[in-house]
Amino acid sequence: MQSPSNALEAFFEYITVTKGLSKKTLEAYKSDLLSLESAAQKPLIELGSDEVFSLLAKYENKRTLNRKLSSVNAFFDFCHKKNFLEEKLRFKASKIPKNLPKFLTFEHIQKGLSLIERTNWIGQRDYALIVFLYASGARISEALELKPEDIEEEWLRIRHAKGQKERVVPLAKSAIVAIRNYIDARPFESEYVWCNYKGGKLSRISAFGITKKYLGVSPHVLRHSYATALVSGGADLRVVQELLGHSSLLTTQIYTHVQKQELQDTLLACHPMAQSHMS
Repeated sequence: MQSPSNALEAFFEYITVTKGLSKKTLEAYKSDLLSLESAAQKPLIELGSDEVFSLLAKYENKRTLNRKLSSVNAFFDFCHKKNFLEEKLRFKASKIPKNLPKFLTFEHIQKGLSLIERTNWIGQRDYALIVFLYASGARISEALELKPEDIEEEWLRIRHAKGQKERVVPLAKSAIVAIRNYIDARPFESEYVWCNYKGGKLSRISAFGITKKYLGVSPHVLRHSYATALVSGGADLRVVQELLGHSSLLTTQIYTHVQKQELQDTLLACHPMAQSHMS
């Protein structure tokens, strides 16, 4: 693959240094834009709308196409703001049917927790991890970097969030108690909260195995469950956005669809006019 153009180099420096995006996001931007510039055989900044659309036409999968469009839009937006371009090019995303995020009810989670044998420290850990994920809404990548000092009274400091943005969120007392009981029970000391049986940091695969064993889902579903519980309970969407660490409110708005679906299901189940036809 050819070397990136000067404009792309400037954009990559901007999103790395100024924006401080995560390594995974940086790699996605670089992969998308470098492959498109290579296919065009000239700098992306020199392309017109028709040429960009021609390059993107080969992507039939809408999710892949929209990811490429997002990268292209971010690049051209940067070029316009830096006065590299007079006109800002903007490409509309392709509509994708929205799948509601999978989530669990509080009752389902309680049932799963009741299956955990807590007579040893491993059981205490599994119980505490599930309670923590549901009580905090943390991403599993954030949870696994957690250190004891990140929990101060009833507040949780998440230092390893996406884009290196730190946030502080309240943490339910029941989660704090469960974590303390587990740490007191384990037979070693560690700089990390979540550990494997050897005393090393718990892996993503092991965390997945824990939630799958007792709840039948991945850890991320507990994050969805946390957000859904808040929105269904009437929490302000911007507050939920801040608690989840979403950079855009649009990402958080998916949970309003869950709320609407719940309202519709309640109407169909409870209202007499929804259950019968009137002549």
